[in-house]
Amino acid sequence: MATTVPSSPTPATPPPPLVRPPRRTNTVRILAVGAIAAVVAIVLVLVLAGGGSATYQLIFPEAGQLVRGDQVQVGGVPVGSIKAITLLHNYDVRITINVESSLVPLHKGTTAEIRVPSLSSVANRYIVLSPGPNNSPALPSGSTLPITSTHGVVDLDQLFGIFNAKTRKGLQRLIQGSAEQYAGVAPQLQVDANYFPPALAALDHVLAQLGGDQQTFASFLVESAKATTVLAGRSQQLTELISHANTAFGAIGSQQANLAAGLKALPATFKQGNRTFETLPATLADLTKLVDVSKTAAPTLGPFVSKLRPLVVAATPVVSDFSEAISKPGSGNDLTEAALALPGLAKALTTASPDGVRSLEESLPITAMFGPYSPDLQGLVRDFGQATGYYDANGHYARVTGLFPDFELGAENTLKPANPTQVVQGLKTGQLRRCPGAGTQPATDGSSPFTDNGQLGCDPTEVP
Repeated sequence: MATTVPSSPTPATPPPPLVRPPRRTNTVRILAVGAIAAVVAIVLVLVLAGGGSATYQLIFPEAGQLVRGDQVQVGGVPVGSIKAITLLHNYDVRITINVESSLVPLHKGTTAEIRVPSLSSVANRYIVLSPGPNNSPALPSGSTLPITSTHGVVDLDQLFGIFNAKTRKGLQRLIQGSAEQYAGVAPQLQVDANYFPPALAALDHVLAQLGGDQQTFASFLVESAKATTVLAGRSQQLTELISHANTAFGAIGSQQANLAAGLKALPATFKQGNRTFETLPATLADLTKLVDVSKTAAPTLGPFVSKLRPLVVAATPVVSDFSEAISKPGSGNDLTEAALALPGLAKALTTASPDGVRSLEESLPITAMFGPYSPDLQGLVRDFGQATGYYDANGHYARVTGLFPDFELGAENTLKPANPTQVVQGLKTGQLRRCPGAGTQPATDGSSPFTDNGQLGCDPTEVP
């Protein structure tokens, strides 16, 4: 601190006494130093007084392809590493691990298991510890977990080794077929993967329900074991089943386009099915009424079926003939092909029918006159005119007149020479407009000869 010295020795008034502030700065410094010392002490306690890491011996039936430096984990978090692997005299393996201080000491009941990152991996294997409860006795460093507290790893080749050669071949074909089936559909699989969490949640719910009923679940396990035993006795059939399933999946995989189309139509199908199920209760109610009404008729159903059996036996050949008539090998010889030809026939008739109707209308005035002569024409063709000839009580007959041009009957029943022209004087010729029915005796009701009120244009006087 600087002071001013007076320039002359003249005595001056002495300055007032200097008042010093309280010593707060020293107090703050003391508190800061104390805090730093406390922090250092805590660090020393945590680092030096924490007990350090611990070493444990794990006995496994085999090393499971572990190597020194592999991790030791608890709950997926690394807590140590493998320090040594030693083969024992009984061919078991002793694995020495080092565990960090944050987890030691371990307690009795701790178990160890060798795990792999995936089923196909042969590297990066590690040991997983499951610590025992804290209220159990502590395991000091250097303690050994016996083989009863450890679990080895099952390699994929060991799993396949339990199958015979034919089963392994079938499984190989199944895997190859699955790879071919899902080739090129990775985007669709990614979409499908979004449904895995709900499916797992539903599965978890099912498992929770199973665990809630231990007795039923135990019975299920026992029955499943029996079923597995039965299946084990059918190894050959199972091998063939896997082989055939691989072939079937291969065939299904070759129809991916059809499967995609089917899956695309599936939502609409489910929607329609939902509407159907909505109406199902009413249908079941009606069906219940039908069953109740049918109960009274049920006792008579047995005799009816007994009587129906001969009919069914007799009808079997008829049904077979129907089947052949509906579908018969060959072309143009059954009802199915006739039905298939109907659209073409209908198309042809669409244009032909109007023309046919028009031609019939135009020919009606010409053909109308032939209708009344149909009985005469039919009788001529059928039995040489008997239907239109003379008839009496003995049936039809024909008039035959003998012409003898040499003589004629004269007076007193004497014959005299005749003129040939006189012989044919009673005969009629040129009757070209005879009416229908004129070849027989006229009917008493006037229906023959038939003139159709004079519209036929025939001559009713032309009779034999």
